[in-house]
Amino acid sequence: MHHTTVLLIELGAVILALGLLGRLAGRVGFSPIPLYLLAGLAFGHGGILSLQASEEFIATGAEIGVILLLLLLGLEYSASELVTNLRTQYPSGAVDLVLNAVPGAVAALILGWGPVAAVALAGVTWISSSGVIAKVLGDLRRLGNRETPVVLGVLVIEDLAMALYLPILTTLLAGVSLAGGAVTLLISLGTVGAVLYVALRHGRLISRAVSSDNAEMLLLVVLGLTLLVAGLAQELQVSAAVGAFLVGIALSGEVAEGASVLLTPLRDLFAAVFFVFFGLSTDPADIPPVLVTALLLAVVTALTKVATGWYAAHRAGIRGAGRWRAGGTLVARGEFSIVIAGLAVGVEPRIGPLATAYVLILVVIGPLTARYTEPLARRLTRRPAPPAPPGATEHPQPAPASA
Repeated sequence: MHHTTVLLIELGAVILALGLLGRLAGRVGFSPIPLYLLAGLAFGHGGILSLQASEEFIATGAEIGVILLLLLLGLEYSASELVTNLRTQYPSGAVDLVLNAVPGAVAALILGWGPVAAVALAGVTWISSSGVIAKVLGDLRRLGNRETPVVLGVLVIEDLAMALYLPILTTLLAGVSLAGGAVTLLISLGTVGAVLYVALRHGRLISRAVSSDNAEMLLLVVLGLTLLVAGLAQELQVSAAVGAFLVGIALSGEVAEGASVLLTPLRDLFAAVFFVFFGLSTDPADIPPVLVTALLLAVVTALTKVATGWYAAHRAGIRGAGRWRAGGTLVARGEFSIVIAGLAVGVEPRIGPLATAYVLILVVIGPLTARYTEPLARRLTRRPAPPAPPGATEHPQPAPASA
């Protein structure tokens, strides 16, 4: 009875604190992610006050948070959109991989962490935060800008690349043999390919089977299906997060829109719990020794992300200011970097504090680079702001809810 009482008090305090921190972040116009991480650091091991009774519950909630993050992201895209993006944006995706993964891998090798940690840190520095970037685009009212589809295309390619990267990483972390790793990768590729094929050919049938006019039934079916597929994917070593992403892709039309509306509050709650849990599992005393490394990595990979966005916009035929806006928008890292670091801490414990400091830096800098990269570039080149091209809007009408 005492344990249950303490559990309820701790959970209530954590959720209330998250709500207050989220409101504070909204007022100052920043992402709440760094505040959630700081809250976890304050109440985790080595923090001001350590949570005991609720730690196991928060760990489970964190797993659900990752699953819901990827599910909601998958609901934003159809299978045909993903295939189109792959065909047109893959050169930009390759440039993104080289420019942003290499600094992380090199840093890990210089620090003497070994090749497996190098693969993990490469992922931490490679993947941008879709959640933070989507919020920034909405806050800056750029959802109607010509460069925004380019930014989203790069993010989609990164998300799809996770379907390959995560199984490879988990195989390396588990120390599986080359043959076992090849089998795991083939299973992952086969699973992803099969789901995309079914989504392309039979997506309407799946959506029709899941569809319901009753919001309660729709919520239960979609959430239950997602957790089931995520668990099966984890059993096949494909990653629960990727399984949830594929469920989101398979659903389309009114079902996807309705599920997105119903699940967004749950996603926000459990995603906040996820960031808190990562902070809880990191000792604040471990951060100062890696702070300089995190800052150097943040500066280098902020510049490489700007270069990635500039190149992707250039390939799409966008000129001038739009290239710089695309580059500045891609800088923020967040949920995916934390997920990857969370997987790798068993092999290299120092990657957790480094990733926490790195994400804290870039999740704060990201909204600033999105806003100020283009004016700064114009000032440095001493060029006046060009007129907006036909069809582009700096301040379009409010975007639809699905954006």
